[in-house]
Amino acid sequence: MTTKHPDAGPVLLIHGGAGAIQKGEATPEREAAIRKDLARSLDAGWAILAAGGPALDAVEAAVRVMEDSPFFNAGHGAALTSEGTIEHDSSIMDGRTRAAGAVSGTSRIRNPVSAARAVMERTPHVMLTAAGAEQFAREQGLPLVAPWYFFTPERLQALERVQAAKRTAAATTEKDRHGTVGAVARDAAGHLAAATSTGGYADKMPGRVGDTPIIGAGTYAHDATIAFSGTGHGESFIKGVLGHRIACLVELKGMSLADASRQALDELAALGGSGGFIVVGADGTAVQGGCVVDKRRVGDGRVRGADRTAEQGRVIRGEGAAHDCQCGPADDRAAKAVRDVVGVVVEGAVGNVESAVAVDRPAVLALIIGEPCGADAERTPHVLN
Repeated sequence: MTTKHPDAGPVLLIHGGAGAIQKGEATPEREAAIRKDLARSLDAGWAILAAGGPALDAVEAAVRVMEDSPFFNAGHGAALTSEGTIEHDSSIMDGRTRAAGAVSGTSRIRNPVSAARAVMERTPHVMLTAAGAEQFAREQGLPLVAPWYFFTPERLQALERVQAAKRTAAATTEKDRHGTVGAVARDAAGHLAAATSTGGYADKMPGRVGDTPIIGAGTYAHDATIAFSGTGHGESFIKGVLGHRIACLVELKGMSLADASRQALDELAALGGSGGFIVVGADGTAVQGGCVVDKRRVGDGRVRGADRTAEQGRVIRGEGAAHDCQCGPADDRAAKAVRDVVGVVVEGAVGNVESAVAVDRPAVLALIIGEPCGADAERTPHVLN
């Protein structure tokens, strides 16, 4: 039996992918530009939810903004294959009906997430690939561009670094290897949706398809359980069917979303995989690949970050909250996950947030926005890492 929580209010989370900002690798100007585009993405999705619009529209709008940015491994800024070509993957899922759509291996569709939605709504299929997907997009009037539009100097350099590292057995960064963008949302009516988009990873074999367009692995949404979007080592996400796995743990074992997420991440590690995810539950509970945020009313809804104090394992407590709002590592293993991300764990005024607890896995760059509790609380995007 599923209990609806229509009073929980809308929730939107987005992620810019594993390794979107690495300590010491991005100039202050580049990091500011990345965060600006993340904020634009969040604003695009939140405007729809705030107006009472559906979660499905919100996640598509949020992902489209990131696909149009050169800073993320999706759309305009996609990673290059070993042959120096572009191959996009994307998917979207409506938790209300469990309808889903996906495209893979495309090289000319400007916004693959919109093509994925068109597949969902205008065909009897779930996935179209490569030339067939592009022909369909053209027939539907979706924008197509020349492949060179997607090439950026950063991705060309990343491909060169990865290929050079293969020759010398040198290490490569998460930023060079992986990257995906995604969004999950719960709307005012309690419906869930998720969308994910990627260029794969640098130096992948032509024709390789990862978890992003695989429903249940990289993207999943079902009103009864969760909406999920992942980023990281796609092959391991597919083997673990990670999004659907979390949904099963919640629905069939009665686990909390936080506990289900921790177990799924342990299982991902056991498969040799790495990465993270964002996920929102039917009751508005939200989890980031290394953090959990319980979206419940606490005082005036204000929680302050404090100079990365989670790095030392200290607890950050909300100011003026009816209940203490905790933010910090759950144990010593979690401290490294917090140390490895950029920024404070929670900053600014946060609506309906009770706790944020780090778990022992890499966190992904994510922003969250929720319905403010107090009349004076601001609707401000918040960086969770």
